[in-house]
This record gives sequence, structure tokens and C-alpha cells, in this order.
Amino acid sequence: MSVIGIDFGNESCYVAVAKAGGIETIANDYSLRATPSCVAFAGRNRVLGVAAKNQQVTNMNNTIGGFKRLLGRKYNDPLVQNELRKIPYKVEPRPDGGIGIRVNYQDEEVVFSPEQITAMLFTKLKDDSFKELKTQINDCVITVPSYFTNAERQALLDAAGICGMNVLRLMNETTATALSYGFYKQDLPAPEEKARNVIFVDCGHASLQVSACAFHKGKLKMLASCAEQVGGRDFDYAMAEHISNEFQTKYKIDPRTNKRAYLRLLTEVEKLKKQMSANSTKLPLNIECFMNDTDVHSTMQRPEMEALCAGLLQRIEVTMKKLLKDSNLALDDIHSVEIVGGSSRVPAIKQLIEQIFGKTASTTLNQDEAVSRGAALQCAILSPAVRVREFSCSDVQAYPVLISWEDGTQRNEMKVFEQYHTAPFSRLLTVHRREPLTINVHYEPNSVPYPDPFIGAFHVKDIKPNANGDPQEVKIKVRINQNGIVLVSSATMVEKRENEEPVTPPATANGEQAAQSNSPQGEEPPKTGEPMDVQEGSDDEQTINDSTKSDNDNSGGGGSWTQRVSRWFTSSDKKKKVSTKSIDLTIEGKTHGFVSTELSKYHELEIKMIANDRQEKERIDARNALEEYVYEIRGKIQEDGELSAYVEQDDAAKICRQLEDIENWLYEDGENCERAVYKDKLIALYQQTDPIRLRCEEYNGHEQAFTDLGHTIQLTYKAVEQFRAKDPKYDHLTETEILNITEAAQKAQKWYEEARSKLVNIRKTQEPPVKVADIRHENQTLATCTNSVLNRPKPKPATPPADNNKEQQSQQNGGDQAKDQQEPSTEQPKNFTEDKMDVE
Repeated sequence: MSVIGIDFGNESCYVAVAKAGGIETIANDYSLRATPSCVAFAGRNRVLGVAAKNQQVTNMNNTIGGFKRLLGRKYNDPLVQNELRKIPYKVEPRPDGGIGIRVNYQDEEVVFSPEQITAMLFTKLKDDSFKELKTQINDCVITVPSYFTNAERQALLDAAGICGMNVLRLMNETTATALSYGFYKQDLPAPEEKARNVIFVDCGHASLQVSACAFHKGKLKMLASCAEQVGGRDFDYAMAEHISNEFQTKYKIDPRTNKRAYLRLLTEVEKLKKQMSANSTKLPLNIECFMNDTDVHSTMQRPEMEALCAGLLQRIEVTMKKLLKDSNLALDDIHSVEIVGGSSRVPAIKQLIEQIFGKTASTTLNQDEAVSRGAALQCAILSPAVRVREFSCSDVQAYPVLISWEDGTQRNEMKVFEQYHTAPFSRLLTVHRREPLTINVHYEPNSVPYPDPFIGAFHVKDIKPNANGDPQEVKIKVRINQNGIVLVSSATMVEKRENEEPVTPPATANGEQAAQSNSPQGEEPPKTGEPMDVQEGSDDEQTINDSTKSDNDNSGGGGSWTQRVSRWFTSSDKKKKVSTKSIDLTIEGKTHGFVSTELSKYHELEIKMIANDRQEKERIDARNALEEYVYEIRGKIQEDGELSAYVEQDDAAKICRQLEDIENWLYEDGENCERAVYKDKLIALYQQTDPIRLRCEEYNGHEQAFTDLGHTIQLTYKAVEQFRAKDPKYDHLTETEILNITEAAQKAQKWYEEARSKLVNIRKTQEPPVKVADIRHENQTLATCTNSVLNRPKPKPATPPADNNKEQQSQQNGGDQAKDQQEPSTEQPKNFTEDKMDVE
């Protein structure tokens, strides 16, 4: 079982795995570490990753890319409407106001949600990981931009659930980068020392994220994080717009009117941008047969690109300055500035970093793989399947969170989480209510890049007044969980009752028991205005403890010792005791994301599509195997082919005609047949051509088989000659054994000569009268007979009789030894004891 970290990007994805040797980035089926975030539909199957990206130009309407920006949003969202102007595929509103992507799949028009498309990409990443690691993928950590809201995070969780992945945590990309940086650092300051503050600048394909992080040994704490919707693709669009205007003037063509041409232009512009990051000279841009069979040409230099993108660079500058302000860090407090993300290689961005933070941009981290490596580290820390040293990560909530509730006709509102509040975190709210309560949770208006600040509405049921009709205490927990999602996680009603109980004496003087009240709040008068009390604690240590208060009037603590003793043994003495009972309340939440029934339906649909992809792959493989065999066998049986000498010309012509018919059928009626049809035709071809191939193998194998048999016969005759010459090596053999192997060699030689004569005038188009297997059998028989005799080991020589002198000497030595044994040993240890026995 392995744990993986997934960096889900707008343009490409990276997958890293935690192993015993460290963190490794997994390569896909094209041996590339970057898997494009593309999903395509081609006929009856899905094409995912690199293959989808490669056929984007030829299958634009059914190739889906850039769908990360559509997750969790509505069709009428201004950001979505802006994206629709840049994407070539069809997008339409769904009945619930969501986004639907229309494609042609299995010859039908099908509408998928962005969550389903994302699940398809995750299926590809999961499959690549399984092939690379040869083990089941159970747990994962997926990174998300720090600016993602509740709706977008829940949409990503739904996508992972659709493809059957267990997400241990949705981790902010900025935090994953910081973990990748700090986990292996051995020189971090101790907890009691001043923290090391590091700025991380992540400029990717579609967004910019700048964060500040404080490091101590074994832990990190995010201080602030700012983001802007500007990335490398915005530079590409600015350059493509300029070049389109140039082509319109120069060549009278406008690429913006042709989606395919504009996509080709964006690809070439991206290459030009990467070249300008390393070269300040003027660079060319050439595209052949661009539009209307026109070859186009243009040039651009780095200063010209920076002038075109001045507005984008200004937005980047504003974002960096905002982070410096929000983090409350002075320039002297910043240890270093680390850059990650593909677009951070742009020289203008590096210059801005040096101007604003006063530090040269550091490239300690792998700019493309740092996020996925941090996610894999976090997954290893969280998963019980991997053992790794602890490293604490404290994240922040990017936006302030408010709650509101109705109190009769009055609407109350309060802020429960400030911006950059620690996450995960729980806050406990206490309210006194008589009837059920609905709590609305939402972001602070104008604080999120989302038109609707709504997070969720949580209806707390089963709240009722006590026996006296007074409000009861209700404790409600509002939580930011490990995925950065804000929710009302639990609600408990504290029910209090007063009971009269007899006073019991203490067991001992030292253990004197006094009656106490278990609820100080229960003795307070009911609150009529229903205000909310706020308690807070960390997510890992949130507990609810009810303090106790002594009731001196009823405990028997007053009066003299005699009076107290008399009360202990008087049955009529009673005390009032307040008992509390916590009752878990039911919460009905209305939030973003799919309900469980929809998730199950989409999960089953994904499983069916996976099975269909597997079946389609087997069908295509069977078709390709048939087509490949047609070309292969036709080339071999035609004139000058390696099988042409082993088949009659008429038979070869007949087979070639049959192969031509199969080839024509493959490209016409047989293009979309089932796997079994291709398999049956291939088996029929095998049955017709296998005799020719086997005949070729027989004739080609005769020479080597006869050579081996002749060599064995010669070795046998040579051994017999050595025996006749009295060779000491064979002096232990008998004459009968030698006669037997001589007879076997003569018999094998006679068979050898007869078999050779049978093959002299035989045509290769006929079945050979002697098989290679027969020759090998004769060789094996002779070798077994010969080796059983020649390899028999010589018998061991007999032991010579002992001399009388040696016998007398051994007897004398034996007597001396017996005498020595009878004498007690004086060198034994003093404490040595030994069991003795009499021997008869």
C-alpha cells in the first residue's frame, strides 16, 4: 500500500510518492513527470493525460482542459463567463444553475459536470501510480490553491469521491511548498528561538500565490497568504493579442476568428515566452500553413513582452506588497524568498521580488515538483501505513467567516473567524433557546473572489424548553476542518434537572464528600435575549468541561460538629442536586456539493466508463494485433520473404488474397467490430499460416540438431579409444560397459546417416520426414547412456591393515590417558561441582 501526493494544476498535474528512500515523482505512461490536465473523448473511449493533449488541435470540441477554474462555480459566475471566451469546447448551464460540458461520447451527446471531468483525470493519475508502484493506492493528499472557497474545495472532494480516492487532506499549495522546504532543513531554530520567516512566491499557469511562513524545528506556521488571478497563460494571451493584430495588418488574417488557428498561435507564443526567459535578443516566431495556407512570421524581444504585460506585472506587484503588509513582517525579518511554479522563471517577476522584499529570488526547491512533494510528505505524516517523523503544519483561513441567526424578528450576526485565523480550528458557541435554530454561515461580503459568499445553512433540530418552559443551553461547534472547509460540526443540548437526595456521610475524614452542584450556569436566571457566548480552543484540544459549584446551604457544611453528625443520620434531611444530561442534536446542513445519492450515481457511472475503457482498449489491441499480423505474414510469404521457400506459389497467392480481403474489411465494415470478431479472424489466420512457419522452423533447425548429435557420437568413440589405451581415468570401467556404449554409438550413427539421406532430395514445401524433436531425442538417448557409464566415480581405495608396533604404541598411549583420568585435577575451580555416577 502506498500514499501519494497530487499537485492538481490548471495546465498539468504531478504525482509524488513517499518511499523508504524519500520522496519520488512518478512518471506517466509516456515517461513524463507532468501529466496534462486534459480529458478527451474519441469515439467509444476516453483519452486522458498526454494522449488527450496531443490530439487537442484535431479534436478541439471533445478535448476538455482548464476545467479547474470551473469547479464549484455556477454558470452565471462572472469568472466563468470570462473563461468561456477562452475555451473551445461547449459549455452550457445545468438545471441547478451549475456548469455542464457537452461532448460526443460513444456516438451520443453527453453532458458532464466539471467534477466528473476532474474525477476522470484523477482516475488516470491513480492508474499511472498503480502501474509505477505495483501496489494499491489507498490514501492521498490533494493540493488546492489557498484562495479556494468552501464550494470549490467541496467540489474537489466530490471529484475524488467519484473516482474512489480516499483524501486524507486537502492541502493549500502554499503550505505544501513550505512543508517541502522545511521538512529536510536541519538548521531551523529551536521553538524558544526567533522563527525563520520565509516568503514563497508561486506563479503558475493561471494564478499567483504569495505566502509568508514561520519555521521552527519540527513545525511551520503560515502567517499570511495572498493570491491574484494572474499566471503564465495571461502573458500568453497578451502576446497572442499583439501578434494577432500584427497578422491582421500584415497578412490580412485574424487568428481570433479561428479556434484551431488561435490554439496553434498560443502554443507557439508559449514557446517564444520560454525562450525569452533565457535570451534577451530578438527571437523569431514562424508558423507554416497557419490560416488559408499562409505561412506567417513575426519577432519579439523581452522588453517588448514586458511592455505588453505591464498591467499584469503591476497586479503581481500589488499582491506582493499586500502580503508584506498582512504578514506584519519587516524586510529584516525575512530570511529568504523561495520561488516555485513555471511562470516564476520570467525575469520581470524575479526583479519585482528583489525590489519588494529586498532579497534575491532563491531556487532551492524544484519549481515544478515542490508542491507534489510537500503533499506526499503530508500524506506520509497522516497515513498509518508509513512511518515518518512528525512535522506540525499550522495553516490559515484565507477569508473572514461570519454567522447569522434569526431571533424572532431580529437578525443577529457575528464574526467567528478572522482573516488568517489558524486552521484547523473549532469554536464553541453557547446559546439558550426554546425552539430549533437555523445558523447561516457565510464569508464576509466582498472578501472572496466569488459572487455568492454563502457557505451553508445549518438547521439545529430537537431543541425544546425545559419542564418550566425556560430556554435550555445549547452548545454549537463551528469548525474549520483539515480541508479548509467551514461547517457546523456538532450541536449538544445541556438538559438540567433538580433532584432531592438524602445526604450521605463521607467514607473517611480525609475523603469528606460534600454535595455539589454540577452546573453553575444552571443556577443563573434564564436569559431572555438569547445572546451567544463564545469559547474557543484548538481543534486537537477542544473539550467541554462543566465546572462544579458547592451548595453550602444543602451540603451540611454549616453548624457545629454535633449538628453535622446528627444531619448525617437523619433520614428526613434532603439536599437539592442539579444533574445535567447532554443530548446530541440533529443537524440538517445545506451546503455546496453533491448529495450522497448523486455521488453514488456518478461513482457508478465512472466505474462503468472505466470498464468500458478497458474493454475498448482490449478491442483496439485485438484489432491492431490482427492488422499487424496481416502485414507481417504477407511480407514473409511473398517472393523473397523468409517463408516464401516453404509454401507453394498457388497457396501463397491464395493466402495473400485472403490477407488483402481482411485488410479491406478492417478499414471498412470491420472498423468497429467487437473484440471476439478480431480474435476469431486472427485464430483462423494462425491455423492457416502456422504449418508454414513450423515447416520453416523445422528445416532451419535440422542443421544444428544434426551437429549436436554428431558431436555426441564423436565424444563416445573418443572415450572408448581412451579406455582401449588404458587411460587411468577409465580404468575402473568394465569391458561389458564399454561394449554397451559402443553399440549405442553405432546405432545412433546408423540412425544419423539414414535421417540425413531422407532429407537429401526433399522439397521444403513438403513436410520434413525427420523432425527436429526426433534428432534431439536420439541425441539425448545416446548422451544419457554414455554419461551414465563414463561419469561413474571411481571406487574408494581399501584401508591398509594396522602395524603391530603402532598397535602397541596406541595401547600404551591409551593406558597413560586412563591413568591421567584417574588422578584428580588440581586446577579445577573451587566452586566447580559435577554430577557423578557409577559405571558398571
